[in-house]
Amino acid sequence: MKRAPMKPTLMIFAGVLLAAVLLVIGYFGGRRHAPPASASTGSAASATDTGERKVLYWYDTMVPQQHFAKPGLSPMGMQMVPKYADDGGPKDGVQIDPTTVQNLGVRTALVERRVLASVIRVPGTITWDLRQASTISARVDAVISKLDVRAPYTVVAAGAPLAQLLAPQWNSALAEYRALEHAQSADARELRSAARERLQVLGLTPADIQSSRRGTGAAITLHAPQAGVVTTLDVREGQRVTAGQTLMTVNGLSTVWIEAALPQAAAGTVRRGTPVVVTVDALPGRSFPGTVETLLPDVDAVTRTQRARIVLDNPDGALSPGMFATVQLNPTPDAAVPVVPDDALIATGTHTRVILAEGDGHFRAVSVRIGRAAGGYTEILDGLAGGEKVVVSGQFLIDSEASLSGALERLNDTTAKPVPAASAPMPGMPMGGKP
Repeated sequence: MKRAPMKPTLMIFAGVLLAAVLLVIGYFGGRRHAPPASASTGSAASATDTGERKVLYWYDTMVPQQHFAKPGLSPMGMQMVPKYADDGGPKDGVQIDPTTVQNLGVRTALVERRVLASVIRVPGTITWDLRQASTISARVDAVISKLDVRAPYTVVAAGAPLAQLLAPQWNSALAEYRALEHAQSADARELRSAARERLQVLGLTPADIQSSRRGTGAAITLHAPQAGVVTTLDVREGQRVTAGQTLMTVNGLSTVWIEAALPQAAAGTVRRGTPVVVTVDALPGRSFPGTVETLLPDVDAVTRTQRARIVLDNPDGALSPGMFATVQLNPTPDAAVPVVPDDALIATGTHTRVILAEGDGHFRAVSVRIGRAAGGYTEILDGLAGGEKVVVSGQFLIDSEASLSGALERLNDTTAKPVPAASAPMPGMPMGGKP
């Protein structure tokens, strides 16, 4: 007897039932052999801590400079990854593949010890040498009967007549002196000597005494005590003057002053006696040597510069007060100091650093303290001793790599510790998905 064929509906039902049974068996079998989800992160952490590789800290790949002591979610909600002790090359720098270094065009320069050239060029102004100023004044009450100099800035020779004065007091003293001129007795000679001293006190020179005329109304001529220029003229003909009143001023031109404006950084290297060379645009092809006489004890409140007074010989009178000049100062060279090219310096605003090339693609950031700069080089006061190699081209790319690797954070604070993940939220960001 033949079996009746199974109906198609029963065959489909049996297949679906078998598939469902197999699915349930697989689900529970997987649950039995898999670790709990809540302990997966902690297990991984303990495994790494007890394994061969040591975890230094945990970080978010989006913010690598922020370090955490424990795994978990970052303030940005990203799963943090570990930083192992054997990753990233040396602890105090960065390791870059030599091929990459060559492609970046990294150039280095040797830290040399040399005497830094300190030639300083500053502007200056030629002024009068006030030590050569002679004041012509009236020793007695008088009247200006004649002026031989009628305008300021008149050039006069030594001994040239300047003015004639009528003074009754002078005339009476002269008459007294002449009355005793032919006296022969000892008492008369003493009186004559006293009268002559009186004339000198009144401002009369021996030449004035010899050239004066007898009688009242005789005029006394005043002469220039030196060659120079009449810089001030304060009287006119016919004017009455009193004793002690200034008539005019005569200033010599055999020497002149230059007042140079020194920046504060350069003023510390300039001292009394520092040699200078002065050039003037009005006199092309000529230079005038001189020395710094003194540094004036005041600083300009606007420009923050200090004035240096320089003395220049001016035998031919070519230099005139008021001329602008260029002053080149040559301070005494100091001892040899470590210097680096200006291109090697990286200024951050808070400090200055350089990138040292230590060979085999190893680079390290070093904080330095800088001093003077001249001729494309900068003096290093602290941080380098000389003989090191510094990066002068491509250092900013290496500096960025050092920043990502955390080398610069260790440079800034070698005692810093990783912060717990829950204690350093990013402003404005939720912690662990919480608002």
